[in-house]
Amino acid sequence: MNKALDIITPAEAVSLPGLLYARLQHTPDNVAYRYYHNGTSSWVELTWQQTAMQISRWKAAIEKEGLQQGDRVALMLRNCPYWAIYEQAALAAGLVLVPLYTNDRADNIAYIVKDADIKIFLFETNEQWQTLKASINQFAGIKRFVSMDKIPDQTEPRLIYSEDWLPATSAPLTRPVIDGNALASIVYTSGTTGRPKGVMLSHYNILSNAYGSSLCENFLTSDQFLSFLPLSHMLERTAGYYLPMTAGSTVNFARSIEQLAEDLITIRPTILVTVPRIFERVYNKIHSQLAAKPPLARKLFAAAVDIGWHRFQVRQHKASWHPKLLLWPILNLLVASKVMAKLGGNMRLAISGGAPLTVTIARTFIGLGLEISQGYGLTELSPVVCTNRLTDNEPGSVGQKLQDVEVKLGERDELLVKGPNVMLGYWGNEQATKEIIDQDGWLHTGDIARIDGDHIYITGRIKEIIVLSNGEKVPPTDIEMAIATDTLFEQVMVVGEGKPYLSAITVLNPEQWQILARQAGIDPEKLAGDQAHEYIIQRINSKLHDFPGYAKIIRAHATVEPWTIDDGLITPKMSLKRNKLMEKYSSQLAALYAGH
Repeated sequence: MNKALDIITPAEAVSLPGLLYARLQHTPDNVAYRYYHNGTSSWVELTWQQTAMQISRWKAAIEKEGLQQGDRVALMLRNCPYWAIYEQAALAAGLVLVPLYTNDRADNIAYIVKDADIKIFLFETNEQWQTLKASINQFAGIKRFVSMDKIPDQTEPRLIYSEDWLPATSAPLTRPVIDGNALASIVYTSGTTGRPKGVMLSHYNILSNAYGSSLCENFLTSDQFLSFLPLSHMLERTAGYYLPMTAGSTVNFARSIEQLAEDLITIRPTILVTVPRIFERVYNKIHSQLAAKPPLARKLFAAAVDIGWHRFQVRQHKASWHPKLLLWPILNLLVASKVMAKLGGNMRLAISGGAPLTVTIARTFIGLGLEISQGYGLTELSPVVCTNRLTDNEPGSVGQKLQDVEVKLGERDELLVKGPNVMLGYWGNEQATKEIIDQDGWLHTGDIARIDGDHIYITGRIKEIIVLSNGEKVPPTDIEMAIATDTLFEQVMVVGEGKPYLSAITVLNPEQWQILARQAGIDPEKLAGDQAHEYIIQRINSKLHDFPGYAKIIRAHATVEPWTIDDGLITPKMSLKRNKLMEKYSSQLAALYAGH
């Protein structure tokens, strides 16, 4: 296989389906997608040529429905080649794609379908169909429901099985004539408050962002991406789908999050697009296992991280050679290589975005030999604003801006962004558009930042700063991330607005709590008892030694009941819905501040 650089420029592509067509001309016989076929229990490959043939069939089926250019179509699929095939077919037909999370709530789906006036709705399973049927009276505008699985339902005339809908054959794919500035997709942000807003992205918004991202590292036609973040999330869609298409790399679709560990070993990816939560889970698992091992194992692990980090600093020209580096070959053999083998043993870059990654966790994995590039972006920015280059990687930062993207600090040090990645606006919401994009074209991110040389640092969120009654200001997300590095805590929300001290609502890992409580001589069933509270507070604050004194947690409420998307307490991107959580735990919060 050709391992060379083969980057397609926006000028050559013009539009998103134009990018696919250009890739087809460049490398028709290279593998575009690899996925696990449950029917044959094997991994199946699709070349760019085979993918194009499928897109042509789907485009023909879509065009039979007689839609108008600019009409909206939706899909609710797990990550698989058909996600890309359906999108490419719809875009080539001049339509606008609206992606939906596969695990979104029924009321959210109904709202989006009505708000965007969806005409065709592609989904996958009978379970999803039952969810849709519950709101069928709200779907009067839909002309066609298309299912990937055969659905035993004869009562809905608009429902059709995909294989019955698709023609047996179709004409070869031709280069589409699409205006690059036309609306390509409406992506509904999973807002932590209120109804989601539809972010309007043009072909050129996404195309330019994928191209700008491709210039941040040498992405090769031989690279293997492993796709597991939902494609309805713009990070995965741009960095894990359109960037590989721009570079001609192969995308491997993971079977599931639960099987991710196995898929890493099977696929042996070179590139991984991920979020901090994955690193947090692996980090916590490593430390749980280390806790049960002899002290020597813990010392070897700490030495591997320390010396590996020093090696990284030397490569970054931020430290000089030290004799301890002579120990690296043996530490690599005994420790680092074994951790990297669990990630497939072939990974040369992990792109982390969607939320901040703590420096402690970044330092651990980088020290063990995994090159992590942390970046930053928003759905409204297609989504990438900046990312660390491996030749100038500062893990505490979110990196340097992309080519053609401008950044500056506004009032209260808010990060402002301008460039070809700035959205067209919010669908049907001109007022909200004006509130976030000013008259000069700068998009106001709502994030507080500092810029040191070329590196951008996100230091807080304007609307998520807790102001204590003594006037001290605290960024809750930083504290929550620090606490979550303890294996005991699955989820954390820090509170204290207008109060004399900070408190926390925590979700404990049930298995860890049973083990740790017994080790500490605490009855695990007495989670609300004083002894348990004292122990939990001690563990929380042991993670906050780098924070000012006023940023310590004084009281906490603990539960083992997780916060889920279905109960409306977190978004599909795993962000906390703070207002909803405050409502749910209103009585517990009152008790945390009783007498103050």
